[in-house]
Amino acid sequence: MAKPRKLPRPFYLHDTVTVARALLGCVLWRRLDDELLAARIVETEAYLGANDMASHARRGLRSERNRSMYLEGGHAYVYFTYGMHWCLNVVTQETDIAEAVLLRGAQPLRGIETMRARRPKAKRDWDLMNGPGKICMAMDIDRRLDGESFSGDTLYLTARDVDVDDDDIVVSPRIGVDNAGDAAAWPLRFFLRGNRYVSAYRHV
Repeated sequence: MAKPRKLPRPFYLHDTVTVARALLGCVLWRRLDDELLAARIVETEAYLGANDMASHARRGLRSERNRSMYLEGGHAYVYFTYGMHWCLNVVTQETDIAEAVLLRGAQPLRGIETMRARRPKAKRDWDLMNGPGKICMAMDIDRRLDGESFSGDTLYLTARDVDVDDDDIVVSPRIGVDNAGDAAAWPLRFFLRGNRYVSAYRHV
């Protein structure tokens, strides 16, 4: 599998919903020493900053935890949740906008044996990365990569390696944000229709 060009900086500066849809089919790369892991993104969620009660930046909240959300688009926001899982987000838009796209599901493409070793509980390949915490565990992504630029060589994104049409994209409310008031029903989750690597596949 040849290594294509990284996504350009302007890609991340579009509105967050556009980026969340455009990331479907793109490839996430993670360098671990001499090995390069890769996975195709199949599920995303958009988080819309200060006016989004499901966002870590709701009402303009700033903290040590979410400081990377306020960086310019094209950086990673990695946070810890439920006391056990790391989650990877792609920061969007200009500095201080604090919007981001959560990567919820991915299809392993390269370094699958390493991913299996890091996710021994996964019995099938489609269980390796069908959730945000699973992506981070399989690719060794944690707080060390919070604020990392996607233009570097440790963690980066490249263009779609498959065709994705609008009809291929399913839209639904986000998962796990029931306490976010009206924002809980906002249609900001995007995933590839019929893809086995999507989280909660039984609901597709």
